[in-house]
Amino acid sequence: MTDTYARTTTSTWRNWAGNVTARPVRTVSPASVDELAEVLRRASEDGLTVKPVGTGHSFTAAAATDGVLIRPGLLTGIREIDRTAMTVTVEAGTPLKRLNTVLAREGLSLTNMGDIMEQTVAGATSTGTHGTGRDSASISAQIRALELVTAGGTVLRCSKSENSDVFAAARIGLGALGVVTAVTFAVEPVFLLRAREEPMTFDRVTADFDQLVAENEHFEFYWFPHTGNCNTKRNNRSAGPADPPGRISGWIEDELLSNGIFQVACSVGRAVPGTIPSLAKLSSRALSARTYTDVPYKVFTSPRRVRFVEMEYALPREAAVEALREVKAMVERSPLRVGFPVEVRTAPADDITLSTAHGRESAYIAVHLYRGTPHQAYFTAVERIMTGYAGRPHWGKIHTRDAEYLAGAYPKFGEFTAVRDRLDPDRLFANDYLRRVLGD
Repeated sequence: MTDTYARTTTSTWRNWAGNVTARPVRTVSPASVDELAEVLRRASEDGLTVKPVGTGHSFTAAAATDGVLIRPGLLTGIREIDRTAMTVTVEAGTPLKRLNTVLAREGLSLTNMGDIMEQTVAGATSTGTHGTGRDSASISAQIRALELVTAGGTVLRCSKSENSDVFAAARIGLGALGVVTAVTFAVEPVFLLRAREEPMTFDRVTADFDQLVAENEHFEFYWFPHTGNCNTKRNNRSAGPADPPGRISGWIEDELLSNGIFQVACSVGRAVPGTIPSLAKLSSRALSARTYTDVPYKVFTSPRRVRFVEMEYALPREAAVEALREVKAMVERSPLRVGFPVEVRTAPADDITLSTAHGRESAYIAVHLYRGTPHQAYFTAVERIMTGYAGRPHWGKIHTRDAEYLAGAYPKFGEFTAVRDRLDPDRLFANDYLRRVLGD
């Protein structure tokens, strides 16, 4: 254990958005499952709680602790690619970006993914990270097995055939059941996606929403508040050939407009809120229609350099348009100035215990504000609308729901807490966030 505790530090931790801060007693970077088990044993002896942390892309305090913070930077790499089972087993601290790059080099791909790939595989799956899909669900829904170190130091291997009750819960485990050390994903032969990005009016998108979802494997759109303008994106499999964005045109769209100029607009809007409606009109007209074809991770994901805070709710898919129209009407009649687009995506139903899409086809409505902008009034107003439609908040994004509300929103909430009681009866992995959302 000398090597492990040579990698022990004490420092302040902040998440990506800067809205969550933690001051752990110590920060530890174990290099093996055995070292991790010893870290948990020592923390328990010292009366300290433990939280693993990824890259900090969650906006909630799900990973915050004043005890022992585990950084998984030494638990990385590909354990196995099984071409017979068509799976890849990866260490929990591996960034999705690295996983995607390795898979593409091996001629393989995940079926679906979110729109950024900076997170670790354990961080992304534990909070329910998702993209958009008519038939293909979240990253967690692509898990075929996982390895979990429990509070007692036991290494559990979980799948549908082994510790199945833990597997059902731990695919989105919120860091409440143990420390995930490896994840096995289903993969498929690499394919090409053709992306079609196109401006569209709010009225047309909402009128044709069901048709757009039905006709495309992956459909999403962004509405720019204070305007009637949206930008849509349709991703569908293609026979090829590959036709990626041009070097210059891609830089203009993805870096100059979506990041550089947008960063300036956000900074101006934060300093002078009265300019936001005019800036929104300019921003909504700046992006032009384009099509391109590439390997999946290069189409699904985009660079996100403008930092923000976010709240997202999953609704029954049939409620999405009505709820979004309510959000638009609320913004228009309020003094709010919203400089960030509202994002709308979809997912099929799945069977993961605390998945936001558990048991129902879902639509996601995500609202954002530039980092440092007061968000409470806007997010509170939107949350009031979302909960009116039996909304389920994203576990890694800002919300105010508690265990009482969530127990009513999730049919198997009690099954999750029962697994937690069995695996972590002394609450080694507890923190304030988990006490609020799961009870204690």
